[in-house]
Amino acid sequence: MIQRNTVIDYRQFMQTGLLFMQVSFIGLGVMGYPMAGHLQRAGHSVCVYNRTAAKAKAWQQTYGGDIALTPADAAKNAEIIFVCVGNDDDVREVITGEHGALQHCKAGALLVDHTTASAQLARELAAACAKKGVSFLDAPVSGGQAGAENGQLTIMVGGEQSAFAKAQPVMDAYARHSQLLGEHGSGQLAKMMNQICIAGIVQGLAEAIHFGKQANMDCQAVIDVISKGAAQSWQMENRASTMIKGEYSFGFAVDWMRKDLAIALEEARRNGSTLALTALVDQYYADVQKSGGSRWDTSSLLTRLTGVK
Repeated sequence: MIQRNTVIDYRQFMQTGLLFMQVSFIGLGVMGYPMAGHLQRAGHSVCVYNRTAAKAKAWQQTYGGDIALTPADAAKNAEIIFVCVGNDDDVREVITGEHGALQHCKAGALLVDHTTASAQLARELAAACAKKGVSFLDAPVSGGQAGAENGQLTIMVGGEQSAFAKAQPVMDAYARHSQLLGEHGSGQLAKMMNQICIAGIVQGLAEAIHFGKQANMDCQAVIDVISKGAAQSWQMENRASTMIKGEYSFGFAVDWMRKDLAIALEEARRNGSTLALTALVDQYYADVQKSGGSRWDTSSLLTRLTGVK
């Protein structure tokens, strides 16, 4: 039995298969469902909670593991509690609410929030956890539904080095890269930067394809060429072809992007930064919502240029 005050190289133990943990996963949405599954398949003992009980039951039938009736029950025996829900209010409910994880969380546990939320909330939760003797990491992810399903997420982390060292080898079950970026809130700030970049890149790609179509170019042939040069991006490699075909059912929805951009724009107002392009693209996404594209993926910015409904 490993003592809690022992200094552990967790990554070394995980790589040699000697360390498996009792963990819980709260939130089985399009991201959390496969992420929790990767943890179970990696050998950890996983207890899940989801507001829709039928989804938790379906997860158990697929992966095994245990189901809890409340976040508090899910957390009570866990060494690490992972959370991946919708927004700030959802996070508060499942962590500090009446039946939240902190109600039964044991001292010495670690809580990792994968939700894309505000940096202010991350600092608030870190303080609440500290009062209970629980460590906290804000750890939003990038890579979308495909990244979660394939275990290829990128994780941006804020918090203490010791907590990150404990969480990283466990998160390796569904991550291709994770990195500690600073104090509590830094993970969320990094995710805001990520979404700011994506918004501008997707709009540029949409305009390029629209321009090409108007000029009667073979857009796929052009993409094949320019994707080998300075214009290359993940969005071009993974979404240009589907945009050209008018297909927009590939993961991260417009509704969620607008939620994320609202967080970034609010933080910009707080820290005095200017996000003119981000604010403009956010309104373009509002146009997509109005045309019925709330659940289309983020590459659907092209539809407002082509008139697709």
